[in-house]
Amino acid sequence: MRRPDVRIAVTGSIATDHLMVFPGRFADQLIPDQLAHVSLSFLVDALEVRRGGVAANVAFGLGGLGLTPQLVGAVGSDFAEYEVWLKEHGVDTGPVLVSTERQTARFMCITDQDSNQIASFYAGAMQEARDIDLWHLTTGSVRPDLVLVCPNDPAAMLRHTAECRELGLPFAADPSQQLARLEGSEVRDLVDGARWLFTNEYEAALLLERTGWEHADVLAKVGAWITTLGAAGVRIDRAGHEPLTVPAVPDAPATDPTGVGDAFRAGFLAGTARGLDLTGAARLGCVLAAEALGAVGSQSYRTDRTRLLATAERAYGFDAARLLVSGLGDQL
Repeated sequence: MRRPDVRIAVTGSIATDHLMVFPGRFADQLIPDQLAHVSLSFLVDALEVRRGGVAANVAFGLGGLGLTPQLVGAVGSDFAEYEVWLKEHGVDTGPVLVSTERQTARFMCITDQDSNQIASFYAGAMQEARDIDLWHLTTGSVRPDLVLVCPNDPAAMLRHTAECRELGLPFAADPSQQLARLEGSEVRDLVDGARWLFTNEYEAALLLERTGWEHADVLAKVGAWITTLGAAGVRIDRAGHEPLTVPAVPDAPATDPTGVGDAFRAGFLAGTARGLDLTGAARLGCVLAAEALGAVGSQSYRTDRTRLLATAERAYGFDAARLLVSGLGDQL
C-alpha cells in the first residue's frame, strides 16, 4: 500500500508574468566605460502574458504531479481567473489572501538570444503577505508536513519561517530573488533549521556573502543544500557526506527559462514526499525542469506520465526511469 502523500504548503509570490523576447544580445548593447550611466531600451519581438509567481509556479508543478499543495500568498481582486486555473490543476487556494486595495503582483522580463534575462517585479498585493499567519493551517484536520518559504514580501518570509519554528512545522528555505533585498541577519534567520535549502549557483555565492558563513557553516544549519547548476544539473550537499551531483536532462529544447527552477523544486519535493531518495528526487526535478524549459511561461508545461518517463529513460536509463514511477503518484 502506498503511503499517503505528504501535505506541502507553499508560501510566496503569486504574480502575472509579462515575458518578452529580444532577438539580440544584451552584452552587445553595453559599453564597458558607460555602465554607470546605462539608459537602454530594447525593441522586443514577442510578448507573452502568463501566470507566474514562484509559489504559484511550484504549487502548479506539485499539483500537476498529483499532490494537493496549499498555496499561501496575497493577491488582488484580479485573481479570480487565475484561481480557477490553479484549482483545476490541483492547487488548494483556500489560504490565499485577497487584497481590497492592490492588484496581483507583476513580473516583467526580457530574455535575449543567449537566455540572459533582465527583469523587474512590482509587488502589489504581495506586500500584504506579511499579514498572513500560518497558525490557521494547523487548526483543521490536515496539518502541513512541510512548508516551503519562497521569495515573497521579506517581512512575510521572516514571519512564516518564525511561525514554522513555533508550530514545529518542518520548512524548506528558498530565498532566491530576495537575497539581494535581505540583510545578513535576515538570511541567516531564514536558513537556520531548514530541512531543504534551495539556491542556484549565483544565489549560493550571494548567500555566503550575505551571511558571512563558510560553506560548512551553512551545511551545519540545514538538512541539505540543493544548488541548481543550469545545464550542468544539480548538486546536493549535506554535512558529513560527499556532494551528490545529478546531471540535467541532456539536449532539452530551450524555449523559455522562466520558471525552470520552480519546476525543479516541485519535482524534487514531490519525489521526496513519495519516498524517492535524493538522487531519484533530483532526477524527477530535472525531468520536470526540462518540460518547463521547453514551454513558454512558467505554467504551460505538461505532466504527462508517459512523456515524463520517456524523458527520464532517455536521460538516466531504463532502470532509473522505473524507480521514478513512485514519484509520479497514481493520478498521472
